[in-house]
Amino acid sequence: MELSDEIVIEAPLDRVYAALNDPEVLQKCIPGCEELIKHSDTELEAKVVLKVGPVKARFGGDVVLDTSGAPEAFSLTGQGNGGTAGHAKGGAEVTLTPEGDTTILRYAAKAEIGGKLAQLGSRLIQSTAKKLAAKFFKSFAATFSEDVAA
Repeated sequence: MELSDEIVIEAPLDRVYAALNDPEVLQKCIPGCEELIKHSDTELEAKVVLKVGPVKARFGGDVVLDTSGAPEAFSLTGQGNGGTAGHAKGGAEVTLTPEGDTTILRYAAKAEIGGKLAQLGSRLIQSTAKKLAAKFFKSFAATFSEDVAA
């Protein structure tokens, strides 16, 4: 499964990059995220509860960041296990492009799933993944609007 999109964020690149590396900001924005622990600048651990169709599961997983192109570009890879519900692994390439006082965030992600989740059908999985990504980026962009209002 592949996903890609772009979003304009009303903040300069340095603030967007800093927020993408802030576990508190990420935990608030990731749908279903119960816990996000930063082990180092490149390693995170997450606990997330997700419902995909009739399957609801708690996933535990690890994410590794490659920040060699930062702050304009970075990538992440991760894998998670939801017990009997299944497992997932994947990654994403993220680019940040400054444009005046805003930043254009583009991402291209790939994921593979297995277990009960994989049996639900690719359309349901794809539409759920798109909804979750859209929800994350809407919440993420809103954090900058809240900063301006505060």
